[in-house]
Amino acid sequence: MANTYPQIDLTRGTGPQGHRARMRARVRANGAHTLADYEILEMLLFACVPRKDTKPLAKGLIGHFGSLLDVFRAPTHALRTAGLKDDAIRVLRLPGVAAERLASSEQRERPTLSNWEQLTAYLAQALEGGIPGQFRLLYLDNRNRLLADEVAPETNSLADRNRAIAIRALALHATALIGFHIHPKERPADLSQSARQLDFAMRPLSITLHDVLVTGEGRPVGFRQEGLL
Repeated sequence: MANTYPQIDLTRGTGPQGHRARMRARVRANGAHTLADYEILEMLLFACVPRKDTKPLAKGLIGHFGSLLDVFRAPTHALRTAGLKDDAIRVLRLPGVAAERLASSEQRERPTLSNWEQLTAYLAQALEGGIPGQFRLLYLDNRNRLLADEVAPETNSLADRNRAIAIRALALHATALIGFHIHPKERPADLSQSARQLDFAMRPLSITLHDVLVTGEGRPVGFRQEGLL
C-alpha cells in the first residue's frame, strides 16, 4: 500500500516561508491596498531575498529614509550604505519605472488642453475623423486634461441636449468643457446663441465652458475669443 502524507498548510507555518504564504493569502483575500507601507516593501523584497524574513529590513529602510516613497527615491549609494545588495536595489527601482511609464501613457491618452496651441494641435488630429455637422464636446478635469471627446447627445431640444451634456460631465467628474462644431450649416449667430445657453446651463454645476469653436477652412474660431460668448 502506498504511503500517503497529509497536505502541509503553509499559511499556518512558522518562519519566513509561512509568513510569506500568509502575506500572499492576505493580498488574495483583501487586496494589496490593505497593506501597510512596510508590508508593500517587504513583499517587493521577497523577489530578491529568498530565504530570510524581510520585515525587519523593510521596517528598517522606512525608518532610515523616512517613508516608502523616500526608499524608492533613495540614491543607489545610500541604499548600498543601508545594506542592500544590487539585486534588491534593482527591484526597488521597478515601482518608480512603472510609475513613470504609467504617467507617460496617461499623458498620451489624456492630453492637456490648457492653451490655444495645445487645443488647435489636438483639433487638427480630431478633425481627421470628424463628420461635417457634428457638435463634439471635450470634457476636461481640473487640470485641463482630456477625460473624453464625444459627439453631443442627440435630443429633441437644445435644453434636453444641455441637460444630457451636464449629466455626462458629472458622470466623468469633469470640471470644464470645450465644444466644437465641425463645418456647421447653421449661422454663426445661431451657434453663438446655443453656446451661451450651454454656458448658462453649466454654471450652477460649477462646470466651466471654456469656449465653443467653429471649424471650417483655416484655423478654428472660438466664440469666447471673438467676444460672442
